[in-house]
Amino acid sequence: MASAVITFCCLLFLSTESYHQRPKLHPKVGDITQGLKEKSKTTGFQAQCQGICMNGSRCKQSCEKPFHGEIGFTCNNKRWQKSIETCTSLTVQTLFQETNGVSVYEPSLVGGSRFSSTMLLNPANEELIESAAQGIQKKCPDDYACIINGVKSSEPTSGNIAFVVELLKNISMQLSANVNRKKMQSFSTMANHVLDRSVISNWAFIPERSTSSVLLQSVNSFAKNLTISDDPENIADEPFLQTKAFRVSHNTQGNSFNFSMRVTDGEEDVQGVVFIPREELQKLPVPSQAISIAFSTLGEILEEAHLQNESFPRQVNGLVLSVILPEKLKQVLLTFEKINKSSNAKAQCVGWHSRNRRWVKEACETTVDVMDKATCQCNYTNFLMSFSILMSPKTLANKTLDYITCIGLSISILSLILCLIIEITVWSQVTVTEISYMRHVCIVNIATSLLIANVWFIIASFFDGMARSYNWCVAVTFFSHYFYLSLFFWMLIKALLILYGILIVFRRMMKPAMMATAFSVGYGCPLVIAAITVAVTEPRKGYVRPQACWLNWDNSKALLAFVIPALTIVVVNLTVVFVVAVNTRRPSIGSSKSQDMVTIMRISKNVAILTPLLGLTWGFGIATLIDGSSLVFHIIFALLNAFQGFFILLFGTILDQKTREALKVRMSSLKGTSRTEKVCFQGRNVWKEG
Repeated sequence: MASAVITFCCLLFLSTESYHQRPKLHPKVGDITQGLKEKSKTTGFQAQCQGICMNGSRCKQSCEKPFHGEIGFTCNNKRWQKSIETCTSLTVQTLFQETNGVSVYEPSLVGGSRFSSTMLLNPANEELIESAAQGIQKKCPDDYACIINGVKSSEPTSGNIAFVVELLKNISMQLSANVNRKKMQSFSTMANHVLDRSVISNWAFIPERSTSSVLLQSVNSFAKNLTISDDPENIADEPFLQTKAFRVSHNTQGNSFNFSMRVTDGEEDVQGVVFIPREELQKLPVPSQAISIAFSTLGEILEEAHLQNESFPRQVNGLVLSVILPEKLKQVLLTFEKINKSSNAKAQCVGWHSRNRRWVKEACETTVDVMDKATCQCNYTNFLMSFSILMSPKTLANKTLDYITCIGLSISILSLILCLIIEITVWSQVTVTEISYMRHVCIVNIATSLLIANVWFIIASFFDGMARSYNWCVAVTFFSHYFYLSLFFWMLIKALLILYGILIVFRRMMKPAMMATAFSVGYGCPLVIAAITVAVTEPRKGYVRPQACWLNWDNSKALLAFVIPALTIVVVNLTVVFVVAVNTRRPSIGSSKSQDMVTIMRISKNVAILTPLLGLTWGFGIATLIDGSSLVFHIIFALLNAFQGFFILLFGTILDQKTREALKVRMSSLKGTSRTEKVCFQGRNVWKEG
């Protein structure tokens, strides 16, 4: 059975006064971090650059032998402070050679080219890592034990840590078939080496900031392919990484993983429990396996990209727990013993988003928060984005919104397809004049844009749940953004066409000019807006939001590239409705009271038709822009937009008198043709009998 993996933890929020905090990793330029002088296993590096130290200036020094690479320094307060380091002694040769002490660097020839240690840190350089994988397959394919000594005997410099993480990443990608207990133990031993508490400070100087997230993802991915026996197993029991597994079925009363690990020196072990409820296990059609991994130091290493500029204390206050469960299971309960048990240490349960490198609170709900522990109820599931996300800065996880969106999308897509079929059927009968021709061109493009946008919306929801790569999420968001904007701009063209038909009487634009203008505005303007938004926000990874494949708000305000054009067009369309109402209410000379009533009915009809077609329902999105707005506004907004396709079919096609008449004529002609063919067929039969 297919399985899914997700990582949870308990975050700490301090309500009043702070306490002694653990060292923050990946410091900003200027943070006082004595990388070369602090207590570490790494020794022998030159501690400063030569030359004048001016604030903000940088310099680099080569690593001392036997290490190869560079150390980067930044001047702060007239002192050189280490900022990055790529010193490494690990190569393919040192991985496989038998050593009793520290590994010695020897230059090597791989594939006919000489590789220096700095090249090991380049993720694009796959040749060296592939050679390591090939060496494992030749020397120790059953347990990967032949490279353990090489890894454990290496000094845990920042460069060596990055090398080991890249090695584990490639093992998880290339050698994860038929993972057994021995392979998992070897993998865990190597991961434990770079998770050692004494080398945590060295993680701060790795140039690639996502290295810690890559390590977590590699461990989870490798463990996902583990196959266990029927008996409960303690797969790996390292000081900083533990893995446990057991078999589960619908007959199981409920199972739990119990972890106990030491997270700080000189303190007692901290507990962590993963519990699978009985009602969840009853969903399993066949016996399956459940795996959980506990990390004691990873919480200090994981960097949250979105918190770099935030000053409030927020850090992991317990073990980091990964769970690998069958996809049928949608919920899991976790209990975290707190590291800081002070009364002002508030807990928040979160899940780790590996693609965006951050903790997200939407994954869990904190059900118990007492002085010594916190209990979390975490949803182990994919979710469908609700239409509320299109205007709201926040991603709301609400079942009502999900149901509305799911049902509304189905109806909307079917309605739009039917609308396009009807337009194709009656096209020649309803496009006689320029105005009528352009009107139906607008309807067809509005329906097409919304149909394609809805399809991309569904892909975005499925895509995020399947946790694909970040670049694909950017692409999906771009197309969703583009086609929703196209919908609005074609609505704008429809509104301007109505004004054109009412106000412009004598001078008429030629059809080719009208078509060129309409398509330039309808598809050209959205393309410009979407492309500029990507170009401006994507270099800072601020185009998409962490929780879903849609425009970001927290980091870059990219959502404004959709909201501002949408609301602007809504205002224009409201103005058009007002102008239409004013022009259609002018009574003829000698009009009676009954004629006034007819005029009022015409106004009502015009407003009723124009409102959904011109996107006035999106005006409810203004309320969802306000932080903390009522759920009712989100529901109304999602409801109206989910049925937008049905509105277009109803008001744009079915309730249009000329379209109905043309459809009747078309249907009658088809029936007439059918009767004629039937009579001719009967005549031929009579002629044959005669």
